[in-house]
Amino acid sequence: MCGIVGIFNTARQMSEEEIEAIVKNMSHALYHRGPDSHGTWVDPKNGFALGHRRLAIIDISSEGHQPMVSADGRYVIVFNGEIYNFLELRHTLEKLGHCFRGHSDTEIMLASFSQWGIDGAIARFHGMFAFALWDRQEQLLHLGRDRLGEKPLYYGWINNTFLFASELKALKAYPDFHPEINRDALALFLRYSYVPTPYSIYQNIYKLSPGCILTWNGRDTNPKPVPYWSVKEVAQVGVAEPFTGSEQEAIAQMETLLLEAVRSQMIADVPLGAFLSGGIDSSTVVALMQAQSTQPVKTFTIGFYEKTYNEAEYAKAVAKHLGTNHTELYLTPQDALDVIPRIPTLYDEPFSDSSQIPTFLVAQLSRQHVTVSLSGDGGDEIFGGYNRYFWGRSIWQTIGWMPKTLRRMAANGLTSFSPKNWNDVFTNFSFLLPNKLKYSNAGEYIHKLARILAVPDPDAMYADLVSQWQDPLALVINSYEPVTTLSNRQSWAELSDYTQRMMFLDTITYLPDDILVKVDRASMGVSLESRIPLLDRRVVEFAWRLPLSMKIRNGQGKWLLRQILYKYVPQELIERPKMGFSMPIDIWLRGPLRDWAEELLDENRLREQGFFHPSLIRHKWMEHLTGNRNWQHHLWTVLMFQAWLNQSV
Repeated sequence: MCGIVGIFNTARQMSEEEIEAIVKNMSHALYHRGPDSHGTWVDPKNGFALGHRRLAIIDISSEGHQPMVSADGRYVIVFNGEIYNFLELRHTLEKLGHCFRGHSDTEIMLASFSQWGIDGAIARFHGMFAFALWDRQEQLLHLGRDRLGEKPLYYGWINNTFLFASELKALKAYPDFHPEINRDALALFLRYSYVPTPYSIYQNIYKLSPGCILTWNGRDTNPKPVPYWSVKEVAQVGVAEPFTGSEQEAIAQMETLLLEAVRSQMIADVPLGAFLSGGIDSSTVVALMQAQSTQPVKTFTIGFYEKTYNEAEYAKAVAKHLGTNHTELYLTPQDALDVIPRIPTLYDEPFSDSSQIPTFLVAQLSRQHVTVSLSGDGGDEIFGGYNRYFWGRSIWQTIGWMPKTLRRMAANGLTSFSPKNWNDVFTNFSFLLPNKLKYSNAGEYIHKLARILAVPDPDAMYADLVSQWQDPLALVINSYEPVTTLSNRQSWAELSDYTQRMMFLDTITYLPDDILVKVDRASMGVSLESRIPLLDRRVVEFAWRLPLSMKIRNGQGKWLLRQILYKYVPQELIERPKMGFSMPIDIWLRGPLRDWAEELLDENRLREQGFFHPSLIRHKWMEHLTGNRNWQHHLWTVLMFQAWLNQSV
């Protein structure tokens, strides 16, 4: 796990010393991603240079140092991530005559490129990666990113220089970088709580899309990423060529794939552990780790004193049953306050998934004991875990036939009670409700249901469900919402089933741009490598071949994953309403975070900065403070931009 940077100055006016100094300075901005060592490689004739910060995980000796040159001298690489099947690839390459001086996966990557070419090599890689590969023979630069977007890579132009890096802070360290905020990207951020790929918060700086390679010859002014693998194709092929075996055969095959994914991701030359929330996904990963370990696995959990948000007690029970070496930390509002000032520099651009705070703190806790930690992320998207997957279909089946007039009447009826009043109703009659309908914020769900009664079709309903600010253009001054994957239906997989479309869209948007960003920045912010076995390509490809009934059954997601987990953990330790890794932001904004928020949301401040129309923000802020509405997500999105702006100007 590392940080990579590079520059390609087309004017070729800088000396070797100048270009190396620039790359070193850019690399230093990524110290947290690689505190163990650093290196540079310079081609002054072409105005090209690579920089690398190393967090040593595999082959921690100097033989794993980067930038690394291939044995035949043709390729130079800087690489961030892990190739989990590097030992198998090494065995194959040795049979083909290759010799190796060390045992790093980076050396295996270079030999693979030499043996099979770019496309042939990357097709064989199982792992998470972002790399820059310089072909000295063809004078071509190749930037590549893993299939699902676990590792980040930004690129763009500054005058006559092409730059790329793992994080924006490295690009900002380039001497001529004078960032201009992209108001259109800001509007997208307010809608989604993240800046969606390929955009960044800055003009002319982009994210490389997952599963793509960008090849640049030093002359093109607008090189285009080319996909080498896509969720779209995997989903369409999986549905067209479904698994035809029995349920028991599907369970057995998936268990085999997951055991192999976990086993390969437990390979490390440094201490290793796992995040454990006590939910289905992380419990499955930990169970399969412990089943293949001769020592107790180190597990880590974050808890909250607010009971409606706390899952730590469940994680502790799972850890006790599995026999792990378990560590937990309970958070207070002060812990959140202490992290908030770090968020803008952790994420580099506005990012407002509030679970960013506990994710950072569990990573910080883990780093005190291990250098690598496995997580259970990806299970919701791959195995059908989000509530909208079971609510979405039933909601549309219920309302789809209704005339718009009748829908509006129903919406008015639902909103005649405030969310607070609805919460009281659900609390008073909770003993009559099944567990799957016991939600801590039932009133907000009901008001969201009222809002989507007016949508024209189920896909528009999905777009509504994943949006925070429904009309960000009314909030961001002089903005326009550019085309995104979600707004461009031509880019969607051809899936007739609505639930499968939602799962597909989450996998290509919310997963890489929210979940994986959150995990990468939080973990790398404390120099911890995070690994995600549920996103192994073979697991994902097989999951898409499974019928939906093996994922969602009787209004509950992850059916098949649960069957595997029940082999290792008693069902009663797992079955409970889904909580997610969230925080009591709504409570804290009315209490310990109120002064901090009030300062950032000050009407005069907002007006002087010139990005927002203040009235809409102030109205929601006042409603939230009175307790009449819970606008935590809307307000947190604005607050995260304001906090980021405060440290970025």
